[in-house]
Amino acid sequence: MREITVAALQLELGAQDEAENIEAVSSLVEEAASRGAQVILPPELFDGPYFCKHEDEALFARAAPTAEHPNVRAMAKLAKKLGVAIPTSFFEKDGPHHYNTLAMIDAEGEIMGVYRKSHIPDGPGYEEKYYFRPGNTGFKVWDVPLKDGGSTKIGVGVCWDQW
Repeated sequence: MREITVAALQLELGAQDEAENIEAVSSLVEEAASRGAQVILPPELFDGPYFCKHEDEALFARAAPTAEHPNVRAMAKLAKKLGVAIPTSFFEKDGPHHYNTLAMIDAEGEIMGVYRKSHIPDGPGYEEKYYFRPGNTGFKVWDVPLKDGGSTKIGVGVCWDQW
């Protein structure tokens, strides 16, 4: 069995500014990599405050296709620079549909694929069904190449998918 070092990031992100939040997370990704982490997990939907507390049509403007999303582009660039894998969560727009999506980014900065959150909560303070469709990708496991030439299998689920 192979050992790898994984870092799970947690921080308070109150800023409305997407670039400010991406920079804060990027700083922690760099710190985790400097401490030997090979796989670094940022928080769910970290590029803005948790916006699903209420329904607001204007917030759909935060969504973007995978390859165009500022969060995904920043994490892919960082993954390549640092030689680490980064599964990153973002608000995806795919045609007329919107998803809470995770892009699996390998140590070369390549997007290996996406997983879309399947179980979408709905209730006071969790108006996620207003924003997100249930995922259509099924649960995913990737054989993720690492900087040292080896690889590791990474399976993902997002938040409520644990239930």
